Amino acid sequence: MSESLVLRVKRLVSGSVNGLVDALETANSEVVMREAIREIERAIDDVREELGHVIANRHQTVRHLDRAKTKLTELGDRAKLAVEQGRDDLAEAAFSRQLDLEGEIPTHEARLGDLFAKQHELDGYIAALDGRKRQMEADITAFVAARETAAEAAGTVGGVANDAERRADKAQAAFERAMNGPVGAAASTKTDRETMAKLNELDRLSRSSQVADRLAGLKRRMQQAG
Repeated sequence: MSESLVLRVKRLVSGSVNGLVDALETANSEVVMREAIREIERAIDDVREELGHVIANRHQTVRHLDRAKTKLTELGDRAKLAVEQGRDDLAEAAFSRQLDLEGEIPTHEARLGDLFAKQHELDGYIAALDGRKRQMEADITAFVAARETAAEAAGTVGGVANDAERRADKAQAAFERAMNGPVGAAASTKTDRETMAKLNELDRLSRSSQVADRLAGLKRRMQQAG
């Protein structure tokens, strides 16, 4: 969810009480307050749209993860078949692709975790906005009743407003705790071209060694089974 939408949700959940109180002094106070509720409804629609994107991305990530795991198993079977046919080169290609997939799977799993967390966060925003909407509707009813009863207007309005402000302060504190979590700082390192080339060569040697180890291990298992 974009930062602007997060700030908008925070403002609507925790910052609308004073606006409602001020609206009482206007000629069209009820119209102003109803518009505030419609703004919350529009925010709910926007958050739900974002939630739909997150859920769609989550399903897509699950499919990618499932395909990667299935392909990993298939490549193992194909490598065995290749060795049986005397095609070590094909088995090595299968093992090389397995290494790629084994590197991708943790990335898919991490993204899936992030998407689940984002979905939970958005569900919380929607619940908070829904609660704020219900509270504002109740406040409007109380405000209108207070104006119609002139003798009790000051006490009723003040009590409702103070109670609403207390609830808004609690909501704001909760949202600030949720949105001000620890943020990690990424460290960057500077490597010259010669060192980078050596590291790349080391990666290639390591990969070749892993492929060779897998091929040798498969042959040993096949010999033991035979």
